[in-house]
Amino acid sequence: MMNQKKNKVIAVVGATASGKTAYAVELARRVNGEIISADSRLVYKGLDIGTAKPDMDERFGIPHYMIDIVEPEVDYSVGLYANEARNIIEDIISRGKTPVIAGGTGLYFRILLENYDLPKINPDYELRETLSKLSFAELYEMLVNLDAEAAKLVVQNDKRRAIRFIEIVKLTGSPVSEARGLKEPEFEVEWIGLNYPREELYDRINRRVDLMIEQGLVDETKNLLAKHGRINNIINTIGYREITSYLDGELTLEEAKDKLKQNTRNYAKRQLTWFRKNPDIKWNCYPDRKKK
Repeated sequence: MMNQKKNKVIAVVGATASGKTAYAVELARRVNGEIISADSRLVYKGLDIGTAKPDMDERFGIPHYMIDIVEPEVDYSVGLYANEARNIIEDIISRGKTPVIAGGTGLYFRILLENYDLPKINPDYELRETLSKLSFAELYEMLVNLDAEAAKLVVQNDKRRAIRFIEIVKLTGSPVSEARGLKEPEFEVEWIGLNYPREELYDRINRRVDLMIEQGLVDETKNLLAKHGRINNIINTIGYREITSYLDGELTLEEAKDKLKQNTRNYAKRQLTWFRKNPDIKWNCYPDRKKK
């Protein structure tokens, strides 16, 4: 830390399509702030429409960090994110501004701003190689048997995270939550949670998916596959996974849209389950609801 008194940061969390970007931008304008993204897919260059990445107009001149920093081939870990984001926070504070961390990846917030620490274990490359030969379904079943709570944090087809969690449990002999350990939080955090009633949130998700298709998600997916091939960070990311199935002829476009809406709604439920474990979050801030 820069001094004994903890520096203040603001965290804006919530499910996908809950208005975090617009809220964080308006908040940053009011508090002389700059925004650090906490989204595990916004770090990747070229994943734009499918991740609802804010364009320059949506950023309204507010500096945004941790967006478009690596190519999709890179497996960008939470450890890398936390180290880089921590440096950016301290730089923003050193210039007399307020860091606003906004996003929906709960693990990023937990390691960066809460009192959880990363497991102090070295990678077991032999174990990883063995596990990589298994299907996601096989990995998921193994993880459920080893650590059912950790399994709840794994998104469908995310083999990399499933393998990492299995590795942690096997090498430490403890659940992931215990293996991570605890640390003293480095910052004083004001937690703001954005949420809507379920049906309203689901309607926002459905409209967002329709807009993604209108904006060219199919062509974006084609271009990403042509440039990078069928790498995990594309075909296992919600949005690109469903459109890839359409391009492969496995689904019609309408079926792919419906699948994308369903998978996004399920993801939103998992996000909210994660964030609701944090008692410090002040919920029910509706960023664009008109006052009556």
